[in-house]
Amino acid sequence: MQPNQRQSILTSEDLAPVAAEKRTWGIWNYTALWISMSLCIPTYMLASSLIEGGMNWWQAVLTVFLGNAIVLVPMILNGHAGAKYGIPFPVLARASFGVLGANIPALLRAIVACGWFGIQTWIGGFALYQMFRIWIPSLDSLPAVFPASWMLETGPAITFLLFWMLNMFIVHKGVDSIKKLLVFKAFVLPLAALALLYWAIKDVHGLGPILSQSSKFNSSSEFFAFFFPALTGMVGFWATLSLNIPDFTRYAKNQRAHVIGQAIGLAPSMTLFAFIGVIVTSATAIIFGKVIWNPIDLASNFENKWMISIAMIAIALSTLATNIAANIVSPANDFSNLSPSKIDFKKGGYITGIIGLLIFPWKLIADPSGYIFTWLIAYSSLLGPIGGIMIVDYFIIRKKELLVDDLYRHDGIYQFDNGFNSKAIIAFVIGVLPNVPGFLAAIHVVNKDLFPEWLIHVYNYSWFVGFALAALAYRVLMNKIKTN
Repeated sequence: MQPNQRQSILTSEDLAPVAAEKRTWGIWNYTALWISMSLCIPTYMLASSLIEGGMNWWQAVLTVFLGNAIVLVPMILNGHAGAKYGIPFPVLARASFGVLGANIPALLRAIVACGWFGIQTWIGGFALYQMFRIWIPSLDSLPAVFPASWMLETGPAITFLLFWMLNMFIVHKGVDSIKKLLVFKAFVLPLAALALLYWAIKDVHGLGPILSQSSKFNSSSEFFAFFFPALTGMVGFWATLSLNIPDFTRYAKNQRAHVIGQAIGLAPSMTLFAFIGVIVTSATAIIFGKVIWNPIDLASNFENKWMISIAMIAIALSTLATNIAANIVSPANDFSNLSPSKIDFKKGGYITGIIGLLIFPWKLIADPSGYIFTWLIAYSSLLGPIGGIMIVDYFIIRKKELLVDDLYRHDGIYQFDNGFNSKAIIAFVIGVLPNVPGFLAAIHVVNKDLFPEWLIHVYNYSWFVGFALAALAYRVLMNKIKTN
């Protein structure tokens, strides 16, 4: 069946398989992709938040490296189908969840992307605020217009909304308009990071005072109580991309291109940028007497107005480029999967932007505990089970063989029961349930004493637990199903 003969309700230009002649990405393309994706403010904050949480420099860097080495495995595995068949993530999910059931993982992944969009937009908007306030001091004294429970001051809210509208304007103009900003980011953000590293080493008179700082943990039990949730958070940082990586590998020349490219680009670049974040954050404790884990707050401590302004503009522009590339493209595809004939890229981008506002991103990154223990771990408990199901389905149940045309048909083998594979849904619920008590306790909805202590601690391993349980349950439930 040719693409134009597929049932239109299940396909669109964005969701159709990429033709073989258009699969032109090589090793360098994937290496460059991950270097660009890794060099962002949340990566810096990821590592520096570990210092704020009590780790010393090598513990923090090692935790970041281990997390990225672990998530690289499902990243490569899920990328295989994209490279082999040229299909995006929402379509691949149809093989395991059904042609309609695939909307469940697609929407969950899209909602997480909306959260990341909101976080990046807040970072960019707050950078603008830090710049404007040194030239317009009255921004600091604007009357409060939001409820106290929102934890949102008027000045930052104004620049946040301005930056949000700029993002939406780029969506309206199309992703091609961001190409020049991506080039700008590729040069400016690494230079800015190296400049911060130079400042940190210079002001503390060498790396010695920084590297000699000890961990704040008094015992190994204290350390591991922080380490394992932190490691889950590190895995969770790219748990989104470990699912929708087919959106990128569908353009690969061959399997080798994305496997080697990702191996070279992901863990090393994340670890290097994290190292810079760790060194600079550790230096702030020596220079200012307190740990400053947010680079925007750090830059605002400098005295030269022009230097602050240039730094904030650079952060805002590079954040804009990252936001469109990393947090708009994939959720736009996911929302399009709901109704391919009615929701195009622009509409999907607008939906992402609106949800990104409603998630209150300033609360998610207000402190390290919220960033790691609430945001990163919480969504990893949802995405881990999806990854386990998809990998078992593709590699074990279907032996890497898919009937591509049936992925776009209501009368094919992926129709299951009215478009939904109940076995995948049951396995997903089994993977998520053990993490619910810990999540409810973490966000203070219930008292943790309501549940056994061991069940609360399961949440610290949410991605691993969810992945393993859902994968096992799906394998058992699908044991006797006919796959072709």
